[in-house]
Amino acid sequence: MTCKDLLESTYTDRTGVAFLPAPSLADRHPTVQAGPRSGRRTLHRFLATIGRSGGPASLPAVPFYAGARISEVVALDVEDVRMSRRIGELRLYGKGGKVRTVPLKPQLRTALADWIEQRADWPGADGPALFLNRAGGRLSATAASDTITAITAAARFDDPATAHVLRHTFGTTLVRGGTDLVTVAELLGHSRVETVRIYSRPTEADKVKALEHLTVDE
Repeated sequence: MTCKDLLESTYTDRTGVAFLPAPSLADRHPTVQAGPRSGRRTLHRFLATIGRSGGPASLPAVPFYAGARISEVVALDVEDVRMSRRIGELRLYGKGGKVRTVPLKPQLRTALADWIEQRADWPGADGPALFLNRAGGRLSATAASDTITAITAAARFDDPATAHVLRHTFGTTLVRGGTDLVTVAELLGHSRVETVRIYSRPTEADKVKALEHLTVDE
């Protein structure tokens, strides 16, 4: 089955809520995902896969480069992608109807620009939804999740790389890169700064490295 085969024909509204499964315990209390354990080579394969896929198969780029929830990805309209000559921004509709904007990374800008160009030949191209299914309706959260899973599987991750994990990778990368928590919270659409502290939790590798400071030269 190809990624395009996963684009189901069922219509969903802008929120995509009707197609979202009930949140699991892991969703309510997420574990930090610093990225797949496969390492840098696997990450490069993943990014290359996004670049080769094109079309709606560029879906993983949105949570990875913009920290979007899956419900926010399928809620996007074409007009929510604002491109300037240099960068542009993405308008996301979060929980409680809260709207935020995220600057477009060049890689995400390219992926979305390519899809918008291809989208013109799809059924439903005259509608507002950015990501379409094969019948021309708005892509559902379920179909979007399946597409992302299929693409990340092609990168041969050791662990499942869902949209949730890609979003956590976005947050963890920012925190570990020194971005202040207020900015990270704003980019991820969290109303409380305390929520993003989870991204700063130490990994097992961090703990091992910390203990190296106990070494005393004899």
